[in-house]
Amino acid sequence: MLKRPRPSAHFVVWMLLVYPIGSQYANPMSSLLQFLQEGANQMDSEPLDQNTLLSEYDFIIVGAGTAGCVLANRLTEVRKWKVLLLEAGTNENFLMDIPILANYLQVTPANWKYKTKPSDKYCAGFENKQCNWPRGKVIGGSSVLNYMIYTRGAANDYDNWEAMGNKGWGWDEVLPYFKKIEKFNIPAFDNKEYHGQEGFLNVEYAPYRTTKAKSWIKGAQEMGFKYNDYNGKNPAGISFLQLSMKNGTRHSSSRAYLHPIAKRNNLHVSKLSYVTKLLFDETNSKVIGVEIEKRGIKFKILAKKEVILSAGAINSPQLLMLSGIGPKEHLKSLNIPVVKDLKVGYNLMDHIAAGGVQFLVQQQNVKITFGYMMSHLDLVFKWMQTHKGPLSIPGGCEALIFMNLADKFNVTAWPDMELLFITGGLNSDPLLPVNFGFDDKLYSATYAPLGEKEAFMIFPMLMRPKSKGRVMLQSKDPKAHPVLIPNYFEDPEDLQKIVEGIKVAIEISRQPGMKKIGAKIYDVPIKDCLKYGPFGSDAYFACQAQMFTFTIYHQSGTCKMGPEEDPTAVVDSRLRVHGISNLRVIDASIMPEIVSGHTNAPTFMIAEKGADMIKSDWKERK
Repeated sequence: MLKRPRPSAHFVVWMLLVYPIGSQYANPMSSLLQFLQEGANQMDSEPLDQNTLLSEYDFIIVGAGTAGCVLANRLTEVRKWKVLLLEAGTNENFLMDIPILANYLQVTPANWKYKTKPSDKYCAGFENKQCNWPRGKVIGGSSVLNYMIYTRGAANDYDNWEAMGNKGWGWDEVLPYFKKIEKFNIPAFDNKEYHGQEGFLNVEYAPYRTTKAKSWIKGAQEMGFKYNDYNGKNPAGISFLQLSMKNGTRHSSSRAYLHPIAKRNNLHVSKLSYVTKLLFDETNSKVIGVEIEKRGIKFKILAKKEVILSAGAINSPQLLMLSGIGPKEHLKSLNIPVVKDLKVGYNLMDHIAAGGVQFLVQQQNVKITFGYMMSHLDLVFKWMQTHKGPLSIPGGCEALIFMNLADKFNVTAWPDMELLFITGGLNSDPLLPVNFGFDDKLYSATYAPLGEKEAFMIFPMLMRPKSKGRVMLQSKDPKAHPVLIPNYFEDPEDLQKIVEGIKVAIEISRQPGMKKIGAKIYDVPIKDCLKYGPFGSDAYFACQAQMFTFTIYHQSGTCKMGPEEDPTAVVDSRLRVHGISNLRVIDASIMPEIVSGHTNAPTFMIAEKGADMIKSDWKERK
């Protein structure tokens, strides 16, 4: 059986050490020194770990991910407020800023390394029939692990939130916050009605494009898709990726929102700090602080005004339930005293794709593969010096199509499908199959024949899933990973739509622009799927989606926002936990329905809007 190598996440360091003297790239040592100096400067600009903590702060923010970094920035604008930002992980480092290394970060301590509950209905072709769910355990959170794809979703998403009883969350109300986030740097789409220039987060195109991606764009246009600013007036169409990127490097929430305020004396950041439970007053109706563990020592820290959970769609519901806020019967079964009976952990949503949809093409001049980079280290030094070249492609992702399957070419339609273009195949990097967790035997039988062939992948991604899952506690132990039950494909329409997405991708591959590079679908079958139908049939592709179910890391919805009369709601429209004073949840877990786009940009927006709500509720301004 073919064994897959498991390379180090820091292979770039090794490359630097072994790079031969007499490189074809000019001044490699100068490039290295420049790169290391940039890294040192970035390290210096991150807030230091606060070892001596106060006994009380005005606000305690749990989780220094996308939302937590925004909140820390905005709340400390009020100079008299003392703010504590707690993070279970540690520093982001400058190797994490190299876009092409995105998938390597999943094997580092910056990832919580969650896995779903085993199932035969999804993730069935992975080890132990489980999906890997990467989540950021690092300053910057999942904005450090993600592929930097910056998409807002459609106006319909937010108008739907408002229609569900969440006043103030319609498109007209959230658009100003999307603009507030951005320093938009794509001149062709620089429309002031839809984009901002004064924000902290830089949004730009990657400075490098492969021939394969250009051909894909052309083929899609030949088929009828229109090139479009999917973050502008219309949400659908084809485009190269808009990215949270600055000068060809990752621009995480930490880089964007924390580094500029590193010297604010009213912000304390405590790293390697694991929050184990919330503290309540004697009535059990008001949160007064948190208990944390740092370097083996437990502390209790009080909050004068509020505790804000920004730990994400897995950790925020976990902490609520550990503290007694959650489904009564579930908490009782674990002997956790019930403080408030709420549907915490329900409404779990995610964007998923059918994995392994590969297309072969003619050999290219430049390959975006591990082996090619290892033998062409001049590209590494070029990136260090200029931040350009193929290393600026985020994990190989280059372009996307948003569409409504019932009206594919209409740019105004509400997308229910995305086709994400990845410029390499599963054979392009030995770590890719490891990240997804492929079963060794299945991978060897199905994808080993790719060998060294030139390929690209399409992820046909379900944007508005009907199936919903749940996060549950495994035990009372705060360190025990929660039980993750995604229930993918519980609604058969979800599976049907992914199959239709695969068929659209195949149709694009047959367009003239794609024929010029010799594109054809990789048709070595998954043997276990042939019993349902021949390769290329709807039944076969449905089996493939259930075997190789790729999460796009967009877990959300587990602390649902909704009015008090909604029995499934956890927080109200001002993100306050129902029935509990001085406690909010501000992260992707509050989404009542997942948006029809990648979730990082909406999480920035939720945090910006949440910060203004807090300021308004406490009647404070900077």
